[in-house]
Amino acid sequence: MCTNSSIRAASSALRLCLFTMAATTAFMTRAFQFLPAVRIARTRTAAGGLCQSHTLKAVNPRTARQSLCLPMPRSSRHHASTRLMSQTASSHESTSLSDEERQELESKIKAKGDAIRAMKEGGVSKQDIAPHVAELLELKSQLEPSSSPSPSQATTTKRNSKSETKQTKIDTEESDYITSRSENYSKWYNDIIRVCDLAEPSPVRGCMVIKPWGMAIWDQIRNDLDARIKNHGAENAYFPLLIPKSFLSKEAEHVDGFAKECAVVTHHRLTVDTSEGPNKGGLIADPEAELEDPLIIRPTSETMIWNMFKKWIVSHRDLPLKVNQWANVMRWEMRTRPFLRTSEFLWQEGHTAHATAEGAIQDSKDMLDQYAELCRDLLAIPVIKGAKSPSERFAGAEETFTIEALMQNGWALQSGTSHFLGQSFGKAFDVTFQDAQGKQQDVWGTSWGVSTRLIGALIMTHSDDAGLVLPPRVAPVQVVVVPIPPKKNDEEGKIALNNALDKLVNDLKGKGLKVKVDDRDYVRNGAKYFEWERKGVPLRIEIGPRDVKDGVCVFKYRVGKEEKETVSLDEAAMKAVDGLDELQDYLLGAAKDRLAAGINLMATYEEMKEALEKDEASEYNGPGLYMVPWKCDATNEEKIKEECKATIRCYPTDVNEAGMWKDKKCFYSGEDATHIALFGRAF
Repeated sequence: MCTNSSIRAASSALRLCLFTMAATTAFMTRAFQFLPAVRIARTRTAAGGLCQSHTLKAVNPRTARQSLCLPMPRSSRHHASTRLMSQTASSHESTSLSDEERQELESKIKAKGDAIRAMKEGGVSKQDIAPHVAELLELKSQLEPSSSPSPSQATTTKRNSKSETKQTKIDTEESDYITSRSENYSKWYNDIIRVCDLAEPSPVRGCMVIKPWGMAIWDQIRNDLDARIKNHGAENAYFPLLIPKSFLSKEAEHVDGFAKECAVVTHHRLTVDTSEGPNKGGLIADPEAELEDPLIIRPTSETMIWNMFKKWIVSHRDLPLKVNQWANVMRWEMRTRPFLRTSEFLWQEGHTAHATAEGAIQDSKDMLDQYAELCRDLLAIPVIKGAKSPSERFAGAEETFTIEALMQNGWALQSGTSHFLGQSFGKAFDVTFQDAQGKQQDVWGTSWGVSTRLIGALIMTHSDDAGLVLPPRVAPVQVVVVPIPPKKNDEEGKIALNNALDKLVNDLKGKGLKVKVDDRDYVRNGAKYFEWERKGVPLRIEIGPRDVKDGVCVFKYRVGKEEKETVSLDEAAMKAVDGLDELQDYLLGAAKDRLAAGINLMATYEEMKEALEKDEASEYNGPGLYMVPWKCDATNEEKIKEECKATIRCYPTDVNEAGMWKDKKCFYSGEDATHIALFGRAF
């Protein structure tokens, strides 16, 4: 027989159970929203049961939500329940806030929000910001939900609250959300870098951590370019990171160009601060360890290399001398953008010495051709080759040649440069050689380089709102194969699938393709498709038991072909090669069409000014570039930069060598033109 007390006890237990389940759900939702999910691998205990252990590699929350179904640890249930009850209690308590308490709380919320925004702008990592976000959420939870506002105020508050909630979710989560290009092109670019695991901010302001997928892309670029550099006749070497300040002072124009960007080492050790003050016990630069000649962290290596050239060059038989180094450089930047402009970046820098000016000029032009071919053939990026105006030349150079690419928002990106240095560095470091007649002559020089900025160009040329798009030749993985496993008890099906999979992979690799098999059994197929599409892998191949029986597999290209394609397993490798070649051509063709459409010919200055003065990097599909008659004039060039933020990207080689500027008037001054110039906004 059930007594009233037993009924009440059962009812109470049921309410507690339901309450705990609700708290558990809230906890799991919150955990997936604010914490990077981790993959859970199932391992067997000694007793034969299943336990769960964390693997090292994190996956994105969307993948985790799709692929995992995890029970809640009891301790977490208790904590979630306790927290939910605490939040419920505090929400009731908040109704008794006085006006003074409310104002104080709102002031704290505003101060904490401003601090979080400042930390984000300062490049502080999300891990370091997370505790501050938690504090902000706690403060907001203490605020009284409402105080009987007017209907209009209530509507506005609700709308603003929804907007803030959405923005907070986007900014604070490790989400897989990508802002569309049309909404905000700059944010889209940053989102692509984040969700595609290319790079992320470092604890050092202005510097980034290049993650494995981003580094793998740079490796592809480096390997291709390194072969070109060696075919050009240059040999790889390495020079010190630290350069004596006195070296930079030897070349006046050079030091003026880099003075504001230099990071300086002034002491050679640290010591404990023993003085009375707030820093007592902390580390300081040892006053007794100050360097007589401060050291510059290399912004570029001309001065160090030309100091060595003096030792290596004696006779005309030592020329031409060509060296290249793969290295990092430091140029202190106040406003940074991943891959495009960071304080530290990776690059290659080539330096050559020649007996004649003609030999040096030809070398710099030849290397620019190599850069243009790299962009076209590997990255599927068409470029405009040309010479910089005098005010845009490299510091200390007599001539700077450049390749300029057009991004999807209509802005230009300088993608590689080659400099004819004349004899300035040779004379500054007293580098001479004995010619065939026995006379001492000054050496002529060049330098040339490209950097990880090419990854930024790659992103902004080809990628879309779904994620990264990689041309097949630069993709670290060209083909990802996703096997669809048979039913658990189908042993024959497993053997047949594995045999077919091995043969398919071997055939693909035999054609020289870079292949990855994604056989993770803890991730759903849909999540795998989503992940590899985001990362820009050009071709996905699906194969399952039914496909093996039919002797086929399924192709899905990242772009170019919308529909899936069923292909015979015997022909899959050859079809993949042909399809990837077509995709490479498709991406190059699309970029060429965009470049051609993005150049405005013979516009007036007023037309260009009106179009560009309000054009911002965040705007998608902007007005583009302007090719116009121009009289070379540094003063007018500066005026245009002030009036509409446009700069001369280059004097395009083909049209200027053809003399197309002749008999034309400058579009700005009305005087006789001296060049055809390419103007535009640039990153």
